[in-house]
Amino acid sequence: MIVNLALTVWIVKVMNFTVDGMGNLQVNGQGIRLEGISEFLLPLYVKEIQSRRASPLVVRSDRNVTVNARNDQGQLTGQLTVGPDSVEARCQRFEVRSRDGGKVLFSVDEKKISIGTDTVRVTGSDGEVFGHSVETPHIQADAYQDLKLESPTRALTMEAPRGVEVTAARGKLKAACRKDLELQSTEGEIFLDANTIRLGSFLPLGVYSPSSDAASKKQTVYELCICPDGKLYFSPAGSSSSCYSTSSVCLWN
Repeated sequence: MIVNLALTVWIVKVMNFTVDGMGNLQVNGQGIRLEGISEFLLPLYVKEIQSRRASPLVVRSDRNVTVNARNDQGQLTGQLTVGPDSVEARCQRFEVRSRDGGKVLFSVDEKKISIGTDTVRVTGSDGEVFGHSVETPHIQADAYQDLKLESPTRALTMEAPRGVEVTAARGKLKAACRKDLELQSTEGEIFLDANTIRLGSFLPLGVYSPSSDAASKKQTVYELCICPDGKLYFSPAGSSSSCYSTSSVCLWN
């Protein structure tokens, strides 16, 4: 009995048992409070983990730190794993909210990704690469920077139910392609409004009359003609329209 009593007193002294708990572990009406560094060898099941006021909560592990959430049947509904090389989240919906928790800044589910911020900024030198379609009401470059939409190997299509507006307020607008450049309006019109509209030398030139080479070189005024299929060509201007005289251009492929 004396040996057992001595061992009991020694254990109480070493483990620092008190009426409030054991050592750094204190038990009160609000839960359990741990002071200092604590190590858990088996899974820990708790409802809430909270640090002291104005102190950070640090969770360390030699490998991964995994936080699981389960339902009443014990099924895994959410998991967050922090590893040495990556952070993985497994859940039906992942959300990042504002400081007050009222606005969803970023959300991901199986069908879509939603970004709730006012501006999405891409700082990489190669820009942003999209594998499929992109739906957005506004695309804008930074101040004093060029905006470039490019499809290196396929077509670039911009569609909107009420119109597509492309504006360059302080610079030039350039559209280039390897094959056909098509402007189509099914119900409205295509309106070109500028101080000067220039058509380069790529348009075919019709011949108004069998004039000499010297007379052709002196020709400086031309008439813009259009074929029934929409093809444009130039014709030497005369006192009357010369488009009909050079209509053979419309037979070209």
